[in-house]
Amino acid sequence: MPFFRKEETAPPPAARQRPTSALAPAWQPSATRFDPSMIDLDTNDPYGLQRQSSSDRPRSTLLDSPSTPSRARRPLPSTREDGLRQAGEDQYGAETPTLARIGTARETERSSLLNDEPAPDSPTTARIRSAYSLRYDSVPVPVARSRLSAYAQHEPEPQARSHIVHVKTEDETHPYPGAWQGSEPAPAYDPPPNLTHIPLVVPELRRGNTTDSATSSLTATSSLYDDDGKFDPMSSVLSKTTSADTHTSQGRHYGPAPVGAQERRNPHGVTPGLQAGRRRKRKEIKLTEGNLVLDLRIPTRLESFLPRREDDEFLFTRYSAVTCDPDDFERQCFNLRPSTIRRECEILIGVTVYSENEVLFCRTMHGIMKNIAHLCTRDKSKVWGKDGWKKIVVCIVADGRQKIHPRVLDCLSALGVYQDGIAKNTVGEKIVTAHLYEHTTQLSIDPNMKFKGLEKGICPTQVMLLLKERNAKKINSHRWLFNAVAKQLNPNIAILIDVGTLPGPKSIYHLWKAFDRNSNVAGACGEIVTMKGKFRSGLLNPLVAAQDYEYKMSNILDKPFESVLGYISVLPGAFSAYRYVALRNDGLGHGPLATYFKGETLAGKDADTFTSNCYLAEDRILCWELVASPGHAWVLKYVKNAKGETDVPTDVAEFISQRRRWLNGAFFCAVFSILHFTRLLKTDHSKMRKLLLMFETLYNVLSLVFAFMSLSLYYLFFIILTTALEAPSLNLKGIVFVNIIAQKLYQATLIACFLLALGNRPQGSRKSYTAVMVIFAVLCLYMAVGAVFCIVKAVEGSASRAIFSQMLLSLICTYGSWFLASLIALDPWHMVTSMTQYLLLAPSYICVLNTYAFSNLHDFSWGTKDSHTVTMDLGAAVLTSSSGTVEMTMPESQLDTDGSYDTALHHLRTNPAVIPKVSSQSDRDRETEDWYRSVRTRVLLAWVLANGLLVSIVLGGDPVQTFEGGGGGGRTRVFMLVILVLVAIMSIVRFAGAAAYQTMRIFTG
Repeated sequence: MPFFRKEETAPPPAARQRPTSALAPAWQPSATRFDPSMIDLDTNDPYGLQRQSSSDRPRSTLLDSPSTPSRARRPLPSTREDGLRQAGEDQYGAETPTLARIGTARETERSSLLNDEPAPDSPTTARIRSAYSLRYDSVPVPVARSRLSAYAQHEPEPQARSHIVHVKTEDETHPYPGAWQGSEPAPAYDPPPNLTHIPLVVPELRRGNTTDSATSSLTATSSLYDDDGKFDPMSSVLSKTTSADTHTSQGRHYGPAPVGAQERRNPHGVTPGLQAGRRRKRKEIKLTEGNLVLDLRIPTRLESFLPRREDDEFLFTRYSAVTCDPDDFERQCFNLRPSTIRRECEILIGVTVYSENEVLFCRTMHGIMKNIAHLCTRDKSKVWGKDGWKKIVVCIVADGRQKIHPRVLDCLSALGVYQDGIAKNTVGEKIVTAHLYEHTTQLSIDPNMKFKGLEKGICPTQVMLLLKERNAKKINSHRWLFNAVAKQLNPNIAILIDVGTLPGPKSIYHLWKAFDRNSNVAGACGEIVTMKGKFRSGLLNPLVAAQDYEYKMSNILDKPFESVLGYISVLPGAFSAYRYVALRNDGLGHGPLATYFKGETLAGKDADTFTSNCYLAEDRILCWELVASPGHAWVLKYVKNAKGETDVPTDVAEFISQRRRWLNGAFFCAVFSILHFTRLLKTDHSKMRKLLLMFETLYNVLSLVFAFMSLSLYYLFFIILTTALEAPSLNLKGIVFVNIIAQKLYQATLIACFLLALGNRPQGSRKSYTAVMVIFAVLCLYMAVGAVFCIVKAVEGSASRAIFSQMLLSLICTYGSWFLASLIALDPWHMVTSMTQYLLLAPSYICVLNTYAFSNLHDFSWGTKDSHTVTMDLGAAVLTSSSGTVEMTMPESQLDTDGSYDTALHHLRTNPAVIPKVSSQSDRDRETEDWYRSVRTRVLLAWVLANGLLVSIVLGGDPVQTFEGGGGGGRTRVFMLVILVLVAIMSIVRFAGAAAYQTMRIFTG
């Protein structure tokens, strides 16, 4: 526990000291901090607390009274706890600084902490710090904050509470010599729960040792800095000095050993001072409107370096045990802190967490808090400014209490949001469904586990932690966010961010500005940027480079094109924003949110495969429902300036599993929107907007056909281009045998894709899938060589001028639009660093990903299992005989809360290993599983037969004559012309949309 003490001064005259025992040293009061004149042992009120309150006594008596010799001796504390209970009954001596000097020193120390600089270690400062602690022999004791705050704020000192702890009878002998020997009750002090702990770690006192004066002379401020002089509250917890080095070799005896078994002081190897926080005590708690709501004091170490302490939202964490469904949150009288203090909510930021580690979590949270700090610097804005943080609420929704990473909870504890040992499984007869913690934090932790505060521009942030009791998937987390939190706060904008996504410095502002400029904007998204690592080292992984190119071209061509038309097919759930009034249901419960959350309740035979796969991409469903909302004219926008950096899969198995969800969800959602395109006619869009949306629907039909037939299209191009190398005019010897090997290898690899997709999980076939992707990359390179030869042959031949011109036009339109659009967007570097990797992995995108996706249509899971079991590991809040109260176990005192906080800081610094929990396999409904598999088989069979039929028709001619003058290659020539023309048209359309978007940005910003 952190303490200060001042070195011993000269003891009182020997005539005034009582005889001491040989086993226990006499108590020696410090003349500089104790005023014996306040003690009167001849009455039942030895400290005069009942005769005269602190408010009636002159201030000089409390702070500036001269030191006088002691007339009586306080008893030596028999234990450490007795020393704590005796803390508050003493007054300060003559060397105590005046009130003005205390206030000045406190402000100096606070500004030093905020500026990330060590506080000045002057004699005056040292005397002020020493005045904040008392010392009984070698037992350091903290001082109650209530007394210190009274001095600092010119308020009357609160009257200390006195309880009878021990009444000595005539026949009783105290086991410790030197204990209280009077016949009157021994005065004691019951410390309030809000004790101030000066942030300095003093090693735990051991039996027979005393604290070394050189060690205890450290200042509070220096303990908050690491070895490099950087502000770090965790440095004091993880002192490099061991307990053996901080004690003198000459120890003193504290009496006979206690009888019976004693609890270990350092269990399980925990650092001394961190084992506190395990003590629990049953207490009666009064319910608030039938709900368990607690206001918990934040740890004193955290409070000691907060720049702002004027409001309870900075000093208390509110815990609410939610015992209802999110739809009933408001009806069950659960109130959120911002709504109780009637704060307007402009932006609600929802952060969804599953099992991500602390580095990903801190990356996202630190980025959010930097964005909030930027909004607070916009002094000329009518909405934002110095107190702009009061209009923003960050709600962290954790999908399952047993699933969240323990280090993430440690981070939240370090920020003051989370407190361990408070949550309960039941309240009375009601089961707790979620645990809600609310706190306004003034600190942030960056991905390097370094604290950032006001000195780095971090402003206060209203944070909520909604810790769901069981895992129920991401869509359920969004239902908690929209139907429980947003319904009560009624924000203007709701921003969704996944843990691991790093929002750019001004991204949140740019997203908000898109809604502020256009009242018809219902949703917006930013640019998703892949995380490339230091010096772009991540691009050395071909899988990362291919995804980087894919993301870039989507943000340069697809998103701007769709934004101009008004309907973006998908707003990425990793970083997107919605206007809450556009999401809300009507009075009858119909609306975008109702449709969006329908996927959570549909399970088993209640949902068909089509609907279930649609809700694998639930964000696509929400986008369609907004644009097609009857009676409204909502549009979706792409905001290029709002960037969100996210990490992409670096492993083949993770990449395939992710794309399985995306491909199946995108395919079925596209079918859904095409089949229901007539809903667009019932909206309030203008005629021009409806015409643009119809044109986009036609474009989506063509894209859907290409996606469905991509397997056969790519195979046909491979066969045609490689077979054309066998033309006699090329005179390539042995090319026939090479083609046979290449084509047979392609067919065998494609069959392997089907076998792996039907019989193996990607996590169990990493090497096999990697080998398949490498083979396809080699075959793609061979096909590219064949394409070059064919183009050269087409240039030389006169009979195939038409196909040459079409091939050349298609290549120019496709690759030319990529280059030109990237140059217009002033972002062409991916064409150099990532394009080659993407082209080599293109056949894997078509053959591996599509095959696995269509082969697993029956699996519409997110790779996680729902948890329907109710655990009772947290305990219960039991109803008592008294009306409206419950009895529950809680930390015994504020010291235990501080111990838990120190433990969290210790975990963040040392990063101990986390043992993964073994999840139990839940039973599956066999009949439903078989039905889904049968549907999977039918769709897969239709897909394979359709692609096979196209291959047989096209290859019915002579592929060798495709680029020759003969007539045997008519079918393949027509096929090539049609496909190349369609590709050219689609490329031109996408480029036109991207160019229009860039033009609009120039004039509208």
